[in-house]
Amino acid sequence: MAGATVVIVIILQVGFIIRALLRSGLTPSARLAWITVISVLPGVGIGAYFLFGEVRLERAKRERMREVRNQLLEAQATRPDLAMEVTGPARPSFAAGRAISGFQPISGNRLSLLPEGDAMMEDMFTAIDAATSHVHVLFYIWLPDGTGTRMAEALCRAARRGVACRVLVDDHGARHLVRSSLWRQMEGSGVALERAAPVGNPFISLLFKRLDLRNHRKIVVVDNRLSWVGSRNCADAAFAIKPRFAPWVDIQLRMEGPVVRQQQAVFLHDWMTHHSENLSALLADPEQAPDAGPVVAQVIASGPDDIYTTPSDVLRAMIYAATDRLILTTPYYVPDQPLHTAICSAAERGVRVRLILPERNDSRIVGAASESLYPDLLRAGVEIYLFRPGLIHSKIVTVDGIFGMVGTANLDHRSFDLNYENGLLIHCPEVMAALDARQQSYISRAVRLDRGDVARWSLIRRLRNNTVALASPLL
Repeated sequence: MAGATVVIVIILQVGFIIRALLRSGLTPSARLAWITVISVLPGVGIGAYFLFGEVRLERAKRERMREVRNQLLEAQATRPDLAMEVTGPARPSFAAGRAISGFQPISGNRLSLLPEGDAMMEDMFTAIDAATSHVHVLFYIWLPDGTGTRMAEALCRAARRGVACRVLVDDHGARHLVRSSLWRQMEGSGVALERAAPVGNPFISLLFKRLDLRNHRKIVVVDNRLSWVGSRNCADAAFAIKPRFAPWVDIQLRMEGPVVRQQQAVFLHDWMTHHSENLSALLADPEQAPDAGPVVAQVIASGPDDIYTTPSDVLRAMIYAATDRLILTTPYYVPDQPLHTAICSAAERGVRVRLILPERNDSRIVGAASESLYPDLLRAGVEIYLFRPGLIHSKIVTVDGIFGMVGTANLDHRSFDLNYENGLLIHCPEVMAALDARQQSYISRAVRLDRGDVARWSLIRRLRNNTVALASPLL
């Protein structure tokens, strides 16, 4: 009996190793990591690969997503006089962005950087109270706290006066809201509600799809006229579910102009994937006259249904374009090897590279994997700043004070390969000056890490970091 069990395990090991070798879209490092785990820990490795080794989507959902995408592409008619052909160093980045989500860079936009802290959400509440046609809301995390309650109440008021309000939340990230009275209150007021990536019965669902695929986007669109982009979830900065890391420090920009229609298209894609309602006509409505704003912008939307193009492609193009200075802010730094190499090589060729990270990470595993990369970064000349008062949750990259990106994607494998993300690629020196000033304010509240600090780490800490890093392609 024992011999038969061993034979079965060996057959399963060989089968799953062959599967990992044949899987398309897997990097060599991730392939090697999976083979190592399956070989060394067969029981754990086989189970982990079955659950998390491949991006599996239900066939019906894939077909629905393809159908919705085609409907929206047909409906969207961006004014040709607003489309831009970006030239100069930023051109490859915008080309990479178009390859990801199909949106072209577009002019005539205004962007406003909102204040830090809970005050940044006031702008949304005011706009929702003034809405006349529709309000569309998508959040990964939505807590029934002060901010979450005020958002729900604003939507209820809008729905009661006849505004079409649609709310889509990630089923896992917003589970506290879905179970609360606020969810039922919105439903009772006429707000249309949907849950993205519903888990359902996990024992049945895992047979057909990967359970940890998440909709990590944060989108609010009001009347096809205003939208917001950034890292902020619908929750207080005190972040009640992880209070010991508070405050969570985020970035948020208000968008006005024709680029709002691109953000709308991302929301509609997600909404129509989960709901039979066809809202593509909202993209075909006549464009309002542009505000003649100075900003060229392009929405970057990505997800696990596309294994060939990811936000990492845009980020690498941005980093290789840098000639003077590069500032990156992220809470989670576990990049793929090409992106990590690009950041190090930028510093080595003389670009001043500043990387802002949290001093205390809310994920010990991710924190250890990040620390394993600090020696490489420091040797290359990257300046690492560890933010102290709370958890820096902003996701910002700026290049030479000319162009940059703000959004929901972290510099990690999960954001690149497993999450649905949205961001905004921006070409405007004035906006970059504001973003650089905000990042400088982070640096003023951070401590700079040097090579001596890393050299004083204990042997145990270094062993922990490098051991965890072996699995970083799988995180």
